[in-house]
Amino acid sequence: MAEKPLTETYAPIIWPNLLMFALTFAAAAILVPWYGLTHGFSVADWGVFAFFLVANGMAITAGYHRLWAHRTYDAHWTLRLLYLVFGTMALQNSVFAWCSGHRTHHLYVDDEERDPYSARRGFWFSHIGWMLREYPSGRGDFRNIPDLKKDPMLAFQHRYYVPLALAANFGLPLAAGLLFHDVWGMLILAGVLRLVWSHHVTFFINSLAHMWGSRPYTEENSARDNPVLAVITYGEGYHNFHHIFAHDYRNGVRWWQWDPTKWLIASLQVVGLTRRLKRTPVFQIQRALLAMQFKRAQARLARLPAAGAAAHIESLRVRVAHEYESFLAAIAEWARVKEQWLGDKKRAVLEQWEHVQLQRCLQEIERRLSLQLRRMRLLQAQLA
Repeated sequence: MAEKPLTETYAPIIWPNLLMFALTFAAAAILVPWYGLTHGFSVADWGVFAFFLVANGMAITAGYHRLWAHRTYDAHWTLRLLYLVFGTMALQNSVFAWCSGHRTHHLYVDDEERDPYSARRGFWFSHIGWMLREYPSGRGDFRNIPDLKKDPMLAFQHRYYVPLALAANFGLPLAAGLLFHDVWGMLILAGVLRLVWSHHVTFFINSLAHMWGSRPYTEENSARDNPVLAVITYGEGYHNFHHIFAHDYRNGVRWWQWDPTKWLIASLQVVGLTRRLKRTPVFQIQRALLAMQFKRAQARLARLPAAGAAAHIESLRVRVAHEYESFLAAIAEWARVKEQWLGDKKRAVLEQWEHVQLQRCLQEIERRLSLQLRRMRLLQAQLA
């Protein structure tokens, strides 16, 4: 008999994970309504719950994800310490384990054998199932985090992760309970419910954000942009953009897209707590958007019936072909100007006015691509 693929082989249960997820979920489902109906939660309970929830979420998105997994910016040691405290409290493993798995996910996204939480293996697997069994795809390999292993703060967290996680999850809610004279209410709300909510919000990024939404930048992977998910995941819902431009500190790249994580990172730059924020050039973003527009326009043209309205269809084909030629010409011109600018910059012989002129050339090309993107959207509407 042929050997079964790795996805079908038996994987032993990871009992600590299973018990932790099952017991915390059951406690949240039973204790929260029971205590709320019999004793009631105070304003302080809800306030601390909200604070810990946001602090945990931001520590994962701004810290674990955008700072350490993708190195999209640099952060002051005090900010990194806060990320570690509240990231540990989020109970999503150490930075070493989290970031190693996430880098593997990006490298092998949608590969059922190598992506630790491939969405192609179903909602349950990508949401939580991958953490409940010892699947071959989930085996840790820290060779992809040599940069992180040099950080003594991260090494300390990894070495003492279990006692630190227990201290954070019991100690912080307990301290808040003693401060506001409601220990049980605080433990149930800011402890248990906060933990369960925080877990599944993060897990939605691995599951729903690869299943529900649009793909405006690339169809090379299953990642989706979803503004609804962005609201509850602190901006991580713009996942299609993230998977093609992973080294950008923003996920919601437009100013109006809900991404409180990018606003936090950018605002902390003002006070010197973050620096070297990486941004994808506008041209590259527009190029990806236009490439998808052309791909979909050509696919729709191919599906149009050969008979009927032939003149109109041929006109649309000519327009799409013309726009595509303009697109390729803009890409070639941008590459030429960029190469010239980089070469002159390296030689350090540019006069100031020449430098400004080259920058203006690049901005003009980006402006033309922006106008072309609008024309392509109008064409898409006509093809729909």
